[in-house]
Amino acid sequence: MSSHEHHGMKPLDGLAPYCSRSHYSEHQREDRFGRMFGNLPPAYTRPDILQAIGRDGGPMDGGNKNSPTKSVPVGMVFFGQFIDHDITLDASTSFSSVINDASEVANVRTPTLDLDCIYGLGPEAQPYLFSQEAPFNGVKLLTGDDNRLDNGDLVQGEYADHDLLRSPNNRAVIGDPRNDENRILSQMQLAIIRFHNHVADTLYHESKNNPNEETLEGHELYEEARQQTTWHYQWAVVNDFLNAMCGTPVVERILGCGRQFYCADTPFIPVEFSVAAYRFGHSMIPMSLQTRKGTGKLELFGEFLGRGFDRVSHPRAVVDWHELFETSEGRTVEKTQTLDTKLAGDLLKLPFVGAGDEASLATRNLLRGNAFLLPGGEKIAKAIGVDQADIDLVVAKIADLHPDIGSDGIPLWLYLLAEAEVIGRAETNGTFTKGEALGPVGATIVAEVMIGILELDDRSFLGANRNWAPREEWDDIGKIMTITNPTLPAV
Repeated sequence: MSSHEHHGMKPLDGLAPYCSRSHYSEHQREDRFGRMFGNLPPAYTRPDILQAIGRDGGPMDGGNKNSPTKSVPVGMVFFGQFIDHDITLDASTSFSSVINDASEVANVRTPTLDLDCIYGLGPEAQPYLFSQEAPFNGVKLLTGDDNRLDNGDLVQGEYADHDLLRSPNNRAVIGDPRNDENRILSQMQLAIIRFHNHVADTLYHESKNNPNEETLEGHELYEEARQQTTWHYQWAVVNDFLNAMCGTPVVERILGCGRQFYCADTPFIPVEFSVAAYRFGHSMIPMSLQTRKGTGKLELFGEFLGRGFDRVSHPRAVVDWHELFETSEGRTVEKTQTLDTKLAGDLLKLPFVGAGDEASLATRNLLRGNAFLLPGGEKIAKAIGVDQADIDLVVAKIADLHPDIGSDGIPLWLYLLAEAEVIGRAETNGTFTKGEALGPVGATIVAEVMIGILELDDRSFLGANRNWAPREEWDDIGKIMTITNPTLPAV
């Protein structure tokens, strides 16, 4: 067996881009969550075992975890959170809820990478998100820099030109309020709003200066700017985010050979993805990071980065994206933490939970797996063709966490963390890098869902024009985030 066939990564024959839905046990709907492996039985682990594994000071407690990856820029884990807010919102269940029928749980967001968290319902339905000044009325999105008095003074304070548009109570006026829950995320929301405005500027002036074209303006300019912004974002999701988190061989296999397990005729979000696989980033989040050159690290839950839902009131809260992503400036960029069975200790004693609520993020994730009847990780691994020897490696790692967890029905989220730790991300040279990102099962779930919701959306670049390519000056997430980065305020 060649190295390219190791760890269940055997080539898949056939060119069909979509596969049969015959194994589904329930109909999939865009406005509901669904199942990817509906033919597999649900796993179950006693709650007291899950609580023992995920508790503060327990076997998943990484303390002051400091084990950076070799290649994944720290900004990627926050970009992953932004993507999550673009495609999922379960507003009806809790982590310890009674049994949840996935097909009855509403997904409040559209299950497509359409940036509705940026555009909301558009300029006709939500005109207060958009400029009303010619020539960009109903085209450009507003920011804090647009909120000025008649004399030109900034309404939101000294740093409003580095902030989202806010109401008098300081809440962000944006398409999804969750994108203001921490400062990194709110600054990312601002950066993509600015990118849209930059695209609108570029398209308007290019058409105006071209004697062979009519000047793009009004609704046509908005639609073209939105499409170009969204497609560049989608390109970055596939070519930057998925390559980093799932491995290039997995992404290329799915794009070239078709999806094998995310089988649908309409886009939807499976609970195997939303409740387990896409929570991998919880292991990679650093508890402190540098967001400005030469200023030292800031605590993620601290004063400048952790207090969302409020205006920017200090220059240290303004993020320099050159510090978080690989860009043309060539700085030494901090990396995410390794993906393994350890979480930073602060995540097992969250500071913002209510009295009596579960404070451990790990325990919350594990309990949700029970509540949503997720299949065991080892069962899914067998279903997708992972070698039994590799499954045994993962099972042995999990046995170290608790003697009673057993080898059948292992919590899916926990299995994927352990798989990343002992097997790791597939590399283009046929090897695997332990702890770098998702292993075979996690990568398959995440990449097939992401690519699938693009292929099933006739407005996306993969659904509408597979020959489309980005403009060279906007072709990766580092360029998207930094191309409109203004002069930073002095610290």
